Amino acid sequence: MTKNSPPLNFALVGCGRIAKRHSELLGLGHIPGARLAAVCDIQEDRARSTGERFKVPWFTDLHDMMKKQSDIDVVVVLTPSGLHAEHALALAPYKKHIVVEKPMALTLADADAMIAACKKNGVQLFVVKQNRFNVPVVRLREELESGRFGRLVMGTVRVRWARDQHYYDQDDWRGTWHLDGGVFTNQASHHVDLLHWMMGDVESVFAKSDTFLVNTETEDTGIAVIRFKSGALGVIEATTACRPKDLEGSLSVMGEAGTVEISGFAVNQMRHWNFVPATQEDQNIVQNYSVNPPNVYGYGHKAYYEHVVDVLNGQATHPVSGDEGRKSLELITAIYESIESKAEVKFPFTPRLSKLGKQQ
Repeated sequence: MTKNSPPLNFALVGCGRIAKRHSELLGLGHIPGARLAAVCDIQEDRARSTGERFKVPWFTDLHDMMKKQSDIDVVVVLTPSGLHAEHALALAPYKKHIVVEKPMALTLADADAMIAACKKNGVQLFVVKQNRFNVPVVRLREELESGRFGRLVMGTVRVRWARDQHYYDQDDWRGTWHLDGGVFTNQASHHVDLLHWMMGDVESVFAKSDTFLVNTETEDTGIAVIRFKSGALGVIEATTACRPKDLEGSLSVMGEAGTVEISGFAVNQMRHWNFVPATQEDQNIVQNYSVNPPNVYGYGHKAYYEHVVDVLNGQATHPVSGDEGRKSLELITAIYESIESKAEVKFPFTPRLSKLGKQQ
């Protein structure tokens, strides 16, 4: 794209809680080369209020939007998790690129269908993994790829957030197996992705969970222990039962030559950076890479959208694609398989007992 090229037109399908972040970035001109062109939600009041705020056409039917707004380049799916596949499959034949919020789907079969449909129609499928673009996470990834850690020993993520009954009561799909999933699927999805991205392919996982402080079908607290194919171990600690407020969303990687921990409540604050041998630059890493955002969404969405625009304009590669999004979904599915079977799940596996994505 040249400086005189028109911006890519983005449309939103779903105007709920997370749409506020997406609509503000696109609708207020925060993403160079991108603009908000239309919005859609089956709840008319949500569609109207979002459309009127950003002065764009609003719709209550996605097919109506796609037929009337022929200038759309990219559609962003922000509906409940259990509907992502349905909506992505409905949109793919329009041959517009698709961005889908996490998790990309609730079953591996649905994820595979989405990937296949987008490939068939010649469009890119992007999965929102904005924490990969957090400044300290990018710096950690660079050191990992350089081999500086040496042999990896353990990776850990902790999600200690607060979601009370009021949060789940806002929409009837929240906390259901069919449309949402529990803390592993929803709140910890990005952290599971980061752990998998840093530590590599999984050999096996064993997990336990429970529901302590809310009335939902799904878990509000869980732990998982992972063996990676590299031999390293991993731990996932996830809860929405932290009271009275969010405490942290963190990631740590330990290897034979160093340890890094990124904390804050959105994996945005470098807390520990220790390597042997140390370099002169190491002395300032914690100070220079500690940007804690005002909320759990962090600042990564802006960098994520900038990357999507660059990919579509041929100025960047390695998008967070459907294939990448499937990896963390596979691990989450295995976690639920282990919880239900009360046994270690070894990869590859066929989901049988996992409740995720199923009507109860």
